[in-house]
Amino acid sequence: MKNFATYFKGDRAIWLIALLLGVSSLLLVYSSIVTLAYKHHDGNTFYYLFRHGIFIGLGLVIMFVTHKMKYSYFSRISQLLLYLSIPLLLLTLIIGSNLNNASRWLVIPVINQSFQTSDLAKVALVMYVARMLYLKRNMLDNFRESFVPIIVPVGIVCALILPANFSTAAVLFVTCMIIMFMGGTPFKHFLSLIPAGIVAAAAIFLVVQFAPNLFPRAKTWQKRIERYSENKKDANGNYQIEQAKIAIAKGGVAGKGPGNSNQRNFLPHPYSDFIYAIVIEEYGLIGGAFILMLYLVLFFRTIKISQKTENQFAQLLAVGLCFLLVFQGFINMAVAVNLVPVTGQPLPLVSMGGTSTWFTCLSLGIILSVSRGVELENKKKIKIEDYAIA
Repeated sequence: MKNFATYFKGDRAIWLIALLLGVSSLLLVYSSIVTLAYKHHDGNTFYYLFRHGIFIGLGLVIMFVTHKMKYSYFSRISQLLLYLSIPLLLLTLIIGSNLNNASRWLVIPVINQSFQTSDLAKVALVMYVARMLYLKRNMLDNFRESFVPIIVPVGIVCALILPANFSTAAVLFVTCMIIMFMGGTPFKHFLSLIPAGIVAAAAIFLVVQFAPNLFPRAKTWQKRIERYSENKKDANGNYQIEQAKIAIAKGGVAGKGPGNSNQRNFLPHPYSDFIYAIVIEEYGLIGGAFILMLYLVLFFRTIKISQKTENQFAQLLAVGLCFLLVFQGFINMAVAVNLVPVTGQPLPLVSMGGTSTWFTCLSLGIILSVSRGVELENKKKIKIEDYAIA
């Protein structure tokens, strides 16, 4: 344990959660990619296991390196990352890889790896909002000087993500609003967003009605909401949810055991969007509750970390990134159990993913950086107090 504490600083519970989620991911992805392996690699499931293992391993390296940095460093680079994210999001809309009418990925030429630019934008925007709230903390009542410089970048980034990924834009926008509320932004400033929201909704409605080619994903959103609200049972109407329900029903309390899922052969994207249904089918309600508990513990440990520091930037940064991850995780789980319409949100650090896994680990590394900073601050306080007493 002493050797662990020497190299791995910060909250040990968060390190353990990351490790448990990573191991769970390897087991679940290996079990759920059978159909994908037969479709693309002649049934070679080890190809995807090895590939995913590399992403998880590199993600943990990113997490380790990041947690060694001072959290103040992320304040300084937040603007640079935000300015980099906006043109990348624009580029994605123009020349991005297209799947189901959604341009979400750029392909990195050298390694031929797809890169979801919204993952970078999410982390960059949360860092930027936390930084600006800290810098403007003494003028939050001033609408023009404090609220506008924050809400404009939030609106731009979310608007650029929206055409291809409504759920990600919504999750990011809600997260930013919560960070701003925690940072002391007056409620009256939020009320000013209502007219802008109405205008934006009306504009989207008009575009969908009269120029649907500009917003091809809108029809997908509409169909998902209609299927959810009408609760259709036919195969063409709500196939994904019906298969997820079957998986959950077959899992019962204790599950069918690792690798024994049947619904992985019928569920669309069982290794990403609907991986939580596979969790319950193979590991039962016990396994599902365990994964849920890990995210809850992550959230409460982060809250505890934020309470130990007086630095507002550190507080908002840690809680904001954690809320973003946990909120996304809850949405993924809620979709699998039919509490909300299908969104396409992956389960952080569990679903099979490439760069999304890295940015999840980056977020956890930043949270651990704050935790490490809190430990150092507390040690300095103790030394000062001991010196004063002596």
